[in-house]
Amino acid sequence: MDPCAVLIGGADVLSALKERASDLDGELLAFTDADALIALEVITKRRPKVVALERVFAATPRGTALVNRIKADPTLDHAEIRVISHDSDYTRVLPRAAAAAATTSDAAPGNAAPGASAAPPAPALDQRGTRRAPRYRIRGQVEILVDGNVATLVDLSSVGAQVVSPTILKPNQRVRMALTDDLGNVRFNAAVAWASFEIPPNSGPRYRAGLAFVDADAPAVDAFCIRHRQAAGS
Repeated sequence: MDPCAVLIGGADVLSALKERASDLDGELLAFTDADALIALEVITKRRPKVVALERVFAATPRGTALVNRIKADPTLDHAEIRVISHDSDYTRVLPRAAAAAATTSDAAPGNAAPGASAAPPAPALDQRGTRRAPRYRIRGQVEILVDGNVATLVDLSSVGAQVVSPTILKPNQRVRMALTDDLGNVRFNAAVAWASFEIPPNSGPRYRAGLAFVDADAPAVDAFCIRHRQAAGS
């Protein structure tokens, strides 16, 4: 297969990025940030020597998810992941072990010059915060409805839940929820407390989100949880 390099950035800066990346070996395959999933498909098939991301896109959740997806694929271990700028000589090669942490700092002002040591990653954000009620891991694959779309329930309490959804979920978004099984149907409103975009290996893109319940019937939610929660120690 002929050698190639993949370039991803905003549509308005793609031409300038191509000029900046003209020194890359092999065929240059350029994609807008809106076509990141198409770019990922090409990356997994063509296995480029270099994947270059425009620095603003690299710092977004979609950019970080793309970097993490490349890192997770052992067939792409050879691929060098670069972050570049369309309007300066800024170029940064992301260390494979710290690529995800490095992307989050690239859009901030006062970035270190090329070659400077990367700052240690910040402690992981506690996305769930302090619990107001015990939360339980859900057993197996339990599907629920979030705004009429199917999502998978990860964990549940009487006041909130974590879900995985193929449909976009954004912080502060208000949603309608339905927990349904053979013994009941619990409907209520909720708000998205946090959300992150993921591209897992061997799977399509998805959103992982924490939901805070607004007007749920706590006893009914607890009963649903008891029926589906994972047994202690399993």
